[in-house]
Amino acid sequence: MPVGASPKREREFRQLEKEFKQEGRYPGREDEVAARIVNKQRAQAGETREAPKRKKASSPASGAPASDLPIAGYQHLTVAQIRDKLGGLSAAQLRRLRDYEAAHKKRKGVLQALGA
Repeated sequence: MPVGASPKREREFRQLEKEFKQEGRYPGREDEVAARIVNKQRAQAGETREAPKRKKASSPASGAPASDLPIAGYQHLTVAQIRDKLGGLSAAQLRRLRDYEAAHKKRKGVLQALGA
């Protein structure tokens, strides 16, 4: 458990670890899995410090957030799924996707499909 965890969370960690060992779940990884579960609970309850925010480079190409892209859920799609959705987009929409892709994931297959 990380330093600073409450006694309650440490008890939960020990209990989970003990249960996993008794049940034979996660052999050799009982402590890791228990720690992950407890740390997730700590984060959801607001008991952890937030990591410092990384400063993003500001460039004209990365100006549009993913929510403004013409394809819903774009950042979670595979190259093949993106290619399938490109038909029917205007030149301006394709340019917006190309700029976003070039500034973020830089996937060769997507950039080729977008004409970069």
